[in-house]
Amino acid sequence: MKILLITLNFWPEKIGIGKYSGEMAQGLAQRGHDVRVISAPPYYPHWQVQADYLPQGWRRETISGLQVWRCPLWVPRKVTGLSRLLHLLSFGLAVWPAALAQGKWKPEVVFCVAPTLFSAPAAWVAARLFGAETWLHVQDFEMDAALGLGIFTGGKLLLPLARAWESLALSHFGRVSSLSAAMCARAQAKGVAPQRLRLLPNWVDMEQIFPFDGPNPLRQSLNLPSTAQIALYHGNMGLKQGLETVIDAARLLEKQFPSLFFLLTGEGAARPTLERRAQGLTNLQFAPLQEEENLNLLVNLADMHVLPQRRGAADLVMPSKLTTMLASGKPVVAGALPGTQLQQTLQSCGELVPPEDPQALAQALMALAQNPARRAALGQAGRRLAEENFSRHKILDRLSLELQARPYST
Repeated sequence: MKILLITLNFWPEKIGIGKYSGEMAQGLAQRGHDVRVISAPPYYPHWQVQADYLPQGWRRETISGLQVWRCPLWVPRKVTGLSRLLHLLSFGLAVWPAALAQGKWKPEVVFCVAPTLFSAPAAWVAARLFGAETWLHVQDFEMDAALGLGIFTGGKLLLPLARAWESLALSHFGRVSSLSAAMCARAQAKGVAPQRLRLLPNWVDMEQIFPFDGPNPLRQSLNLPSTAQIALYHGNMGLKQGLETVIDAARLLEKQFPSLFFLLTGEGAARPTLERRAQGLTNLQFAPLQEEENLNLLVNLADMHVLPQRRGAADLVMPSKLTTMLASGKPVVAGALPGTQLQQTLQSCGELVPPEDPQALAQALMALAQNPARRAALGQAGRRLAEENFSRHKILDRLSLELQARPYST
């Protein structure tokens, strides 16, 4: 099939939605589909457009055999609720000429990834003009997350408008998918008919990420203590993650349990603030994003993974890094409210603590560090869960078949 993928983030971004959109496009092309991509220039997680994409403009390039149309967008220096809204809107407007330019090619499916819903109108109109089916994939409920985390306080006027916009977008696409059962249920509560809903979780390449216990060259190259146990966080350092909780837990354990060392790898808008908060700690270290070829080495540095989450983000997002953590065969200590999708996913293969509770996180990490048998059992259970539910090949095989099952609106 001819598939037009419209996504704010795409390769060469290494983490988050860009990573999954890139792997999706490549995976569908490998399964025989003709895939084109409309995206912004890479800017995430540094919130700065990469130098080789400056000056910005509409341009076309080929990445791993995929034709990619880049659309300019505004990237704020300081990320606030309003600036983030304008940033997303700028891409939603810039998408129009690139989407309408696909008329001669005539896609059969227009597949739109949210965030951002601002690109949904261009996707829908282009599909109508070309006689294509429409699919909206919700990576996170951007408006709910912004409100829940206090990023956006839209007031009495903007909030109803935002809700109406979201409802309009969700109701006009032939199929709507999201990452978890809880997120699909939220979409249904927002008016999406059950027959139009599909579960499409993020995935992991089980052959790329696997457990091993041999010497790890990253330990030396990152100058980590040779005998310390490692509590690892890797990924974006933004507002949703609640990494302040990890830093505060490290401070509680600095003298109480010095054999545990915290490693935080990644980039993001919140990193400078987090680094200032962690000043003076001797049991915590920041490191940059690792190259793709080092990812398995990185996740295998962990004696345990740390997955914090803010209370306001519960069931509005599903942490994309979770699948990699599980595939590594190392246990996960997560902040998760009872009854949430994250809690249900990890109840048999992780340790769960209340979100934003440094004391509970510190106690759980210390207890797990002292119990190697439980670490091994939880890690093995997580690997099995990833093999059964989050295999990249299985999920993309299913998506490929779903894309060919028409019409979408029945």
